[in-house]
Amino acid sequence: MPRLYSARKIVKAFKKAGFVPVSQQGSHLKMRGVWNDKIRTFIVPMHKEVALGTFKSILSQADMTSEDFKKFV
Repeated sequence: MPRLYSARKIVKAFKKAGFVPVSQQGSHLKMRGVWNDKIRTFIVPMHKEVALGTFKSILSQADMTSEDFKKFV
């Protein structure tokens, strides 16, 4: 089974990649940053484990590959 990441670990990795938290509504954190010369915005659900499909969607919205993400973990 693929590894599931916690929201804290995901946010920490994206902060290292240059993304910043913009706002939070309830348990959902909005992050924004520049990746591949474009502004990217995505929502991270602040859960203990983020579902694999949700994680893949976050990577897609950030235009980041899983290999790119692993560099920042």
